[in-house]
Amino acid sequence: MNMSANSTPTTSVASSPLAQDFVQFAVEAGVLCFGEFKTKAGRLSPYFFNAGLFDDGAKLGRLAGFYARRLLDSDLPFDMLFGPAYKGIPLAAAVAIELARLGRNVPFAYNRKEAKDHGEGGTLVGAPVRGRVLIIDDVISAGTSVRESIAMIGAAGATPCGVAIALDRQEKASEGGTDMAWSAVQYVRDQLKLDVAAIATLQDLLQYLQSSGAAELAQHLPRVVAYRDRYGV
Repeated sequence: MNMSANSTPTTSVASSPLAQDFVQFAVEAGVLCFGEFKTKAGRLSPYFFNAGLFDDGAKLGRLAGFYARRLLDSDLPFDMLFGPAYKGIPLAAAVAIELARLGRNVPFAYNRKEAKDHGEGGTLVGAPVRGRVLIIDDVISAGTSVRESIAMIGAAGATPCGVAIALDRQEKASEGGTDMAWSAVQYVRDQLKLDVAAIATLQDLLQYLQSSGAAELAQHLPRVVAYRDRYGV
């Protein structure tokens, strides 16, 4: 696969206020935590982002607000939202509610893991999947969920137009235990030809740790930088 990697990010790139607010929110909510965590690729990461911990109405509502503002600030055109099972389902619903509150009312749909053979049947639930469809998910780890979503959207006769995620880890993908030269997000952009809108990135996390002024956060900066230098794209 021919794909060029971007240069390794540095902490000198300016971060948006939206991204910084989101990182602070994720840390305060306990969704973004620090320590030693083993990733699916077998790496020991100094931080962990668990979107499943946006687990009450206030946190989910605020998270949806970040997605909605990121989308409204972007140039990404879309006609509806699609939430891949399972984490994408509440995300798509919540983002649709927040977009409507902000004046942009769009339909949404999601899929079941197993087809239903009674009632409305099939694997797709919600609004008819048509037009330009934006996929809503928490992160892109390997692109598998995105490829599955693309297939379902295409089978419905619609056009996948992009992916919105909460955090871009900006690290090399891994295949069969081998580090690739590109990230999962780069794979989606370059190979699947979909735009990706992330609320925040690893770069934004680094800037937050650097500028927060809190010693308990600043102590994690060297290990996150070292991890970025080893696995970053």
